[in-house]
Amino acid sequence: MNEYNVLATHAGVDEAGRGPLVGSVFAAAVILPAHYDLPDLTDSKKLSEKKRDKLAELIKNQAIAWSIASASPAEIVQYNILYATMLAMKRAVLGLNQKPEKVWIDGNRVPPELGIDAQAVVKGDSKIAQISAASILAKTARDAEMYALATLYPQYGFEKHKGYGTAAHLAALRQYGVLPEHRADFSPVKALLAQGKFFNQ
Repeated sequence: MNEYNVLATHAGVDEAGRGPLVGSVFAAAVILPAHYDLPDLTDSKKLSEKKRDKLAELIKNQAIAWSIASASPAEIVQYNILYATMLAMKRAVLGLNQKPEKVWIDGNRVPPELGIDAQAVVKGDSKIAQISAASILAKTARDAEMYALATLYPQYGFEKHKGYGTAAHLAALRQYGVLPEHRADFSPVKALLAQGKFFNQ
């Protein structure tokens, strides 16, 4: 899993939560030591939630440095989801307590003005261990936000659909209205806001 010559001075970066209709977009950056014990480390989307949670703890314990950051729903609306994702990634890298010599980023774009040598790798979360580790930390942080929202607004079912535009989520939106945490510029949310469908406690 190291065909890209990734060193122990390099960080992997990935995001979670670009597609959902609610909540922040998260990113994580991870620097792993030359030797680590992270069984079944792969892209977070290929792992069960239980396995992700277990690996997240192992990653935090074994990493030389790790950082999780986010961009808020307001920032997503103010800029756009792509820019907000790049912003979260940049914050995650700058949040590391050790500056990496190079950053490997999942996808095909590098955050602007990073100030560090960086390379984007398509499907990097299944090719580079450091990116896989970052994908797991970003995803577990994003899920934690959804569980917190589910406690605040149990009628929306966030713990089940994690904020994605499922039939159940759209039905809840129509029934209960748009929350402050919803992304106001995403189409289904935007349409309901135009109809004045705000959440009313």
